[in-house]
Amino acid sequence: MKKMRNKHRLIHHYIDLITVLTQKDLKVRYKNSFLGYLWSIAHPLAFALVFFIAFKVVVKIRVENYTLFLISGLFPWQWFANSVNGAPMIFINNASIIKKVNFPKNVLVLTHVLQDMIHFLLAIPVIALFLIIYGKAPSVSWCYGIPILLFIQFFITYGLSIIVASTNLFFRDLERLTMLFTTLLFYFTPIIYPEHMIPNHYKPLIHLNPMASLMVSWRNLFMVGVLDIFEICLALVYAIIIFFLGHVIYKSLSWRFAEIL
Repeated sequence: MKKMRNKHRLIHHYIDLITVLTQKDLKVRYKNSFLGYLWSIAHPLAFALVFFIAFKVVVKIRVENYTLFLISGLFPWQWFANSVNGAPMIFINNASIIKKVNFPKNVLVLTHVLQDMIHFLLAIPVIALFLIIYGKAPSVSWCYGIPILLFIQFFITYGLSIIVASTNLFFRDLERLTMLFTTLLFYFTPIIYPEHMIPNHYKPLIHLNPMASLMVSWRNLFMVGVLDIFEICLALVYAIIIFFLGHVIYKSLSWRFAEIL
């Protein structure tokens, strides 16, 4: 009974720590920021405008409702890219806390990913607004589809972020390599182009991209309200593998964090 009580107290403490750190990060992020929440949607909307001009006006890509098509992929991608690109400096920027306080260091990465997830959730009404503009409406399937995809993307994003944050302490060039990696991955992921435009002999390769199935699933959910079981299962498999790999790497390196910092 005592062990159960201690375990319950530890879980409660863990949740409180995550909540406090997430609130702190959100306050710091928007401190002295006049536009605040609008910055969460300005970045993907600006990219959507650029890609719309490049591919719809200039190249004249044949995709119906291309603006809606773009933002349905760019908004969830922004969550992933912001979290992973910001991961290399998480432990370095919190070096003073890590050296002085004994707490689970992975909480810092967890709260970093959570705050970007919150920004994504706050941007979903913008997607709903664009749906209405295009004469469509949010589907009832959003009620179960969004939680499923949130769960999968969270574990993929957290897994990659903890890998990057942990290894960057030992290989400082990883910060620049991470930016390069996410940029290349973006163009290899069917976000600004539909997956059916990929030549048939290259289509099997798309399933080697852990983000492809997830981004296609987000777009299909937002635009037509459907989820493909194969794409969901494939994304879930990647989420489990990446999360497990991230956990193993973090556990094997975390004991040296204070020494390296």
